[in-house]
Amino acid sequence: MQKEIESHPFPAILPPNATVMMMGSFPPKEEKRCMQFHYPNFQNDMWRIYGAVFFDDAEYFQMKGEKRFDPERIKAFLYEKGIALCPTVRKAIREQDNAADKFLTIVEAVNLAEVLPQVPQCRWLFTTGGKATEILLDLLPEKVKAPKTNEFIAYPYPNRQLNLYRLPSTSRAYPLSFAKKAESYRTFFRLAGLIEK
Repeated sequence: MQKEIESHPFPAILPPNATVMMMGSFPPKEEKRCMQFHYPNFQNDMWRIYGAVFFDDAEYFQMKGEKRFDPERIKAFLYEKGIALCPTVRKAIREQDNAADKFLTIVEAVNLAEVLPQVPQCRWLFTTGGKATEILLDLLPEKVKAPKTNEFIAYPYPNRQLNLYRLPSTSRAYPLSFAKKAESYRTFFRLAGLIEK
């Protein structure tokens, strides 16, 4: 039986003023989503980390009293701050019917030549886990070594100086405390000039 090829369900968020672009892999299946937006699993801490880092409030993007996040509030924030959000995966097969990166077969990766011209000020790409990092590095004509978590490398791209920074996954399956993950993201956003020193 042929396995289903799924397309990424959410369009990239590309604020024209973006200086950084967050790049993950593939969202969970429909039944695990609390909203129709990137990082939609309520158990994933991505938007709690953003709330903690930028507003000192892990529940900042949560709908009051509900087990879901507010996609409109998140999107408005991303546009205001100049943070682009673009998946590394356009089409994939879920080999185990779940969202785990290790069981994801990539059918089509992101086309950076289409995306980057829409964010001309972007100088930082940052990935949220190993799979997204691997996919981006595979797009380069010459092979370079992947950065370790919480480190970055120059990402040689025609006509633009880019850096690729690797951050820890915000999945609760990733064995690191919420506080340490938030500190990793805070350190990156300081470096990228999006929060005060």
